[in-house]
Amino acid sequence: MTTALFYLVVMVFVAAVVFLLASVLFGRGEELPPLPPGTSPTRLPADDITSADVGRVKFQMVLRGYKMSEVDWVLTRLGAEVDELRTRVADLERQLADKAAAQ
Repeated sequence: MTTALFYLVVMVFVAAVVFLLASVLFGRGEELPPLPPGTSPTRLPADDITSADVGRVKFQMVLRGYKMSEVDWVLTRLGAEVDELRTRVADLERQLADKAAAQ
């Protein structure tokens, strides 16, 4: 009986040492420190979004990944910006075609 108890204590000790060693070596798996609760790093300028702005976007981590509302907001903003730019390009191309036809 004491031998089984001794093996159990040794196994628990070894498991604790392995767990602590893995925690020290690998950390929590995050590249960024966690944010304080209720804050969000998700920011984009009001207009003229650049690739650097998109590259700086960070989403709040939640239990199962990123906060969906923040991701949806960024995708909506980027979609609106792309639509606006395509409309401007189409208008400019139409104006250029009109000037070329007038000449």
